[in-house]
Amino acid sequence: MIRFIIQALVTMAGLWLSAQVVPGVDFTNTGSLIAAAIILGVVNAIVRPIMVVLTFPITVVTLGLFLLVVNAAMIGLTAMFLGGFVVDGLWAGIGAAIVTGVVSWLAGAFIGGGDDRRAA
Repeated sequence: MIRFIIQALVTMAGLWLSAQVVPGVDFTNTGSLIAAAIILGVVNAIVRPIMVVLTFPITVVTLGLFLLVVNAAMIGLTAMFLGGFVVDGLWAGIGAAIVTGVVSWLAGAFIGGGDDRRAA
């Protein structure tokens, strides 16, 4: 549960930064930002694995770049579910996916993976 909360906070920071940097991504208020982070976490846990499997051939052909489109689609799906979160088009979604991904990557580098398995 703590891991989900930390991931939601990191996602929230990434979505906030993408709203500041990427034209076409916007929130109406802080509650929408919090809800978008939680919904995006649920969408990434349920829908994204299915999409990754279904789009595997095109992902291989594009050497993994199509995963940006899949991530943008997950952000767009989140925007469809939530009225206070707006993503205007594919390019805004791809920009938000890049910014959110970089923020998550940086947070993972500083926070760590959480694999504290110690040998007995």
